[in-house]
Amino acid sequence: MKRKDSTGLFNSIAPIYALFFSYQKRRYAKTLASMQRFLTYETILDVGCGTGALCSALSDRGLAVTGIDPASKMLAIAKRKNYDNATTFIQADATQALPFTDKQFDVVIASYVAHGMKQEMRTNLYRQMGRVAKQYVIIHDYNDSRSPLTSLVEYLEGGDYFHFIKHAQKELQDCGTELQHCFSKVEVVQVGKRANWYICTPNA
Repeated sequence: MKRKDSTGLFNSIAPIYALFFSYQKRRYAKTLASMQRFLTYETILDVGCGTGALCSALSDRGLAVTGIDPASKMLAIAKRKNYDNATTFIQADATQALPFTDKQFDVVIASYVAHGMKQEMRTNLYRQMGRVAKQYVIIHDYNDSRSPLTSLVEYLEGGDYFHFIKHAQKELQDCGTELQHCFSKVEVVQVGKRANWYICTPNA
């Protein structure tokens, strides 16, 4: 699926995602509590923030949050759902040049974004995230313990899920060039039955 097509899809299903905001926020809050050692900073960028559930959970932990997403209708819902906090929302596509300076954010996170992209787009994503992150890049996504329903949905969606879950760590380690990789270290931590945090240390 092309990026333009996927943005249109997410605009169309934004109201459905909104129905699961509270559930998603509770799940994220539980994960963040267990991984707090990676969040003892001030600023964080949520890439592909959708309706803002992760942004809300991050804001509750005292972080200054910026959320970006290419889908305008997702962002409209995110702004409504986060009306009571200081989260900043910007329409942007992280597979393109992000409108931020190098090392602008302490932590940059993308939750369930990478697996739906083709490999070339993921590489662009990793590079942009690594460029604007000072301390950590966190890819919160599937591991290889998948349910039959997930396999069916991802097959029908036509993304690159099956390649991603087999090669995510190697992709992140190899991102960049032979002379300069995107990240100096990649750590994998299982944060749920079917989810990992791929925790990447950007180059200085």
